[in-house]
Amino acid sequence: MSTEQSDQQSASQSCSSHMMKTTKRGRPYLKDTLDLFATLIVSLQLTTHKQYFRTFANSFTTDEAAHNLASLKFSQSNRGPDPRDKSRIVTTTTTTTFSMTRDMAKAMCQHFMDARLIENAADQGSNVFKDRGTYVLTPKGLHVLERFISKNGINSDHLQPVFASQPICIKLLHLERRAADDEIIVTQSVITALFRRFVGRQANYAPSHSAPLDAFQEYQERSKGIQLSNVQDKSNIPGKGIVTHKYCFLAVNALEWLCDFTSVVGREEAAEMAAQFVRFGLITLVSDRRKNNDSAIIFTVRGSAPGGNSPVSPHGEFRCTAKAIYKITEEGKRIAQWDESTPSPVSSTTNLHGDRASLDSAAVETGSKSGAEAAVNAADAKIHRRISMAEKLHASYEAGEKKGNVKSNMDRLNYILEEPAYRALFRDFLKANFCEENLAFWLDVEDFKRKFNTTSSAQATAPARGSRSTPGQVAMERHHEALIQTALQIYHKYLAPSSQHELNIDHGLRLDLASYLGEVITNLHGQSFDGQLNPSHFNATQLQMLIKLYSRIQTHVLRLMATDSLPKFLKTPRFVEARQWLGEGGGASEDVLFLTSPHAPPGLGDEEAGGAYMTVSAKASEQREHRSPIPDSNPPS
Repeated sequence: MSTEQSDQQSASQSCSSHMMKTTKRGRPYLKDTLDLFATLIVSLQLTTHKQYFRTFANSFTTDEAAHNLASLKFSQSNRGPDPRDKSRIVTTTTTTTFSMTRDMAKAMCQHFMDARLIENAADQGSNVFKDRGTYVLTPKGLHVLERFISKNGINSDHLQPVFASQPICIKLLHLERRAADDEIIVTQSVITALFRRFVGRQANYAPSHSAPLDAFQEYQERSKGIQLSNVQDKSNIPGKGIVTHKYCFLAVNALEWLCDFTSVVGREEAAEMAAQFVRFGLITLVSDRRKNNDSAIIFTVRGSAPGGNSPVSPHGEFRCTAKAIYKITEEGKRIAQWDESTPSPVSSTTNLHGDRASLDSAAVETGSKSGAEAAVNAADAKIHRRISMAEKLHASYEAGEKKGNVKSNMDRLNYILEEPAYRALFRDFLKANFCEENLAFWLDVEDFKRKFNTTSSAQATAPARGSRSTPGQVAMERHHEALIQTALQIYHKYLAPSSQHELNIDHGLRLDLASYLGEVITNLHGQSFDGQLNPSHFNATQLQMLIKLYSRIQTHVLRLMATDSLPKFLKTPRFVEARQWLGEGGGASEDVLFLTSPHAPPGLGDEEAGGAYMTVSAKASEQREHRSPIPDSNPPS
């Protein structure tokens, strides 16, 4: 398969072509796999298909995927100041074309299945991409797609029914990889972060209630961590009879979970990570009752061991058999922090008034502790993420801080606006108090600014013969027209005299906006501004100036919400309930959480040091906010 990339800015154009890089396992690099997957899905029309007398909504077929991958174009346009004239805005468009045969397209789709981005709609247990099949997106695939759309400014109206009707992976753990071969960089802090996500913040036993779960609830239960059970087995000690092993799970379930909720690609890579759990003493084999003639795949990993009393071994072995059962060890429970009163990073009390910069410079002293304990403590001390949402919102407030402290209230408000679950509650609160227009304006302008900076498109058809415009140029022209319409809608909805949701803003801001609009219209048409705008009034540079004015008004309405509405909202029962839910691991203060920043392991020198970070789906958070919770599960005695 090959890719061709062209860049356009003004009249200049350059093209380059190259083959997609593959690893020693024969798969494309993970980033290329995710980008190509999302580009393909954006280009498809996910509709209802029939197979085996069943219908599958929001699906696509092998033929449709192969047709689009035969000639798939992705165009991205970015706006920015002209280096030669800062007052002007220039647009740079990059178009990437993917081309491959049908067999290559099928092989690529197989990689999508291995990465657990798509699944066979008629047979979800199948791991083979078939020549005649119907496929749907997995929750993990929807998570990747959502972030791709948001990052690249893609119009995704045709995909909204998919996001609204299917479960989405709320938190996806990413493991950093070596640039040279795309292999996961394994360090003790990376394995610690992965293991904690794997086992969850509490032991995840099946719910005790007997009511059947719908697809969303079932997925929510799995997302808490690997589902555990108690297993009875014959004791290895003579005369002891039957013993009960707690915190057990099937080996195959572990592989499935790692593929579904982390960035590992395929069962082979998942088995290697599970073998690392064994090597670090976090899990151990309970039994493997396969028959002698049953096939068995056993993965073994090797590495250095600190020695002494460290639970880390020089090698670890994981059995990928249907009958193999593993359990969490005492060391695993300690690393999971199940027994601590505040087990999660969300409960951290470090540096309540610090920001990300102060966290990044956190120092680590390992002292004379054992190698394993020192490495784990180092990883804990270097967690790179915003401090607990609940602490930021309430610690200083409950300590008696005055209500009129605008700066601290602005901080709290910013955190609420970043967390989808809180933001939805805050919007409901404002609506009930007849002042929703302030938040609605702020959100609309945020979306407008994002769309102004970047826009992308994906399509499987070539431009019409005789057309001088590239797909990227056509997309940009349509995008510019849509931006103008959005700018006008914001003005007429919130800022025009006697508008439907007119904002109560400072007179000076309103005067500056009217003066600028009057200047634009006078220069273009020689007419005075009468309070009405039409699409012919703006070019890109003028739109940017309008964004600056809108941003000033945003700051004004934020201050109003922080001083008038926020203190009342923080005391509402629904907000208190949301805090408890988020504190149990259901959400995050932002959409990317950095879980590790480890020191380079011994022997690596200047080589890359691994890391782990979590991405959080805004759409999944909103889904969960509007669905009924499931009663907590308790381990059977």
